[in-house]
Amino acid sequence: MSDIRVLIVEDEPLLAEAHSAYTERVPGFVVVGVAHTARAAMAALRANDGGDVDLVLLDFRLPDLHGLDVCRALRAAGSSVDVLAVTSARDLAVVRTAVSLGVTHYLLKPFTFAAFRDKLERYADYRAQALADGEVAAQHDVDRMFATLRGTAGHSLPKGLDAQTLNRVRAALSDGTGAQVGLSATEVSAATGISRVTARRYLEYLVTIDRAVRTPRYGTPGRPEVEYRSR
Repeated sequence: MSDIRVLIVEDEPLLAEAHSAYTERVPGFVVVGVAHTARAAMAALRANDGGDVDLVLLDFRLPDLHGLDVCRALRAAGSSVDVLAVTSARDLAVVRTAVSLGVTHYLLKPFTFAAFRDKLERYADYRAQALADGEVAAQHDVDRMFATLRGTAGHSLPKGLDAQTLNRVRAALSDGTGAQVGLSATEVSAATGISRVTARRYLEYLVTIDRAVRTPRYGTPGRPEVEYRSR
């Protein structure tokens, strides 16, 4: 699947720059434009009927128009572009309206890169399922799509695994810029400070939930070493 094209809509230039940098660090996403006003965002989306944008990271508190009004205008125009709200608006009425207008995720400012990445990765998983050819086979296929989108896919971690260590292991499979890095369990152990056996458990768990792939690494004496890469 090609990269997911993102339009950043944020009136604060420094925040817009930060959101762009965060987006580019997540594999599979590319920033194709930045808008600092609602009008600029609408103009960018009208160009080529919005075909150059797959996802809008939308601040709600814009200087010329509320982000919800941008969403209303998009839907009224027949646009199906997905919207991820990135806002400090905590009013439940705003949240309810955002849901009714098809906002896929709602991320409150301030947030960490880990939280931001999680939203984008869940969206990418959902999009991959939604754009597949054919039909859903059964109800559970639809349930899985919605669970992926809403962050309820999967259940609690297996006994003995914790979320903080899992995030450290996932971070180790990146070079800090979002690029994928192939590492063995021994190398992940060295990067995270956990034992090799523990690192392998977390890596194998990532493989089982389709967040990593396992491949043999050749070029060393003896049996090929197993290498893990983040999806």
